[in-house]
Amino acid sequence: MDARLLWTIICGLLILLGAVGVVVPVLPGSILIALSLLAWAIAVSSPVGWVVFGIGLLLVTAGMVSSAVLTGRAMRRRQIPGSSILAGLALGIVGFFAIPVVGLLIGFALGLFGSELARQRSFAAACSSSTAALKATGLGVLAEFGFASLAGGTWIIGVWVYFANH
Repeated sequence: MDARLLWTIICGLLILLGAVGVVVPVLPGSILIALSLLAWAIAVSSPVGWVVFGIGLLLVTAGMVSSAVLTGRAMRRRQIPGSSILAGLALGIVGFFAIPVVGLLIGFALGLFGSELARQRSFAAACSSSTAALKATGLGVLAEFGFASLAGGTWIIGVWVYFANH
């Protein structure tokens, strides 16, 4: 098997894994996609590879920035402190290992809610702020996933162009 084809398959699998990592925040999804695009550009040593890497890097960067901006803006608007998010992340990690498949999401939601309940001392206010934080986080993940998918699509087009001409 040709080394360029092997690298293309490996990079494709890593890009797919990176897209999963955007949604399931155990892996650094967008960073994995960018590194995979770089590896493919180096492996094919072609202008097509470098153009795909450049466009893909811009897309994953836009995804990470938009995720941070959308999530941060909503959190600031609702005055949700970073400590509540950290509590959610900590319990999410515990949940990931305690409950297969859905433990990360359940743990994050419970940790966030518990922290907000301790901070606000009101069940209704904690529910409201936790729901807003979960929606903001979901919107950020959706934006980052959209840009990661565009980067993956750019790579697919690049693969077609590269192998059609070589």
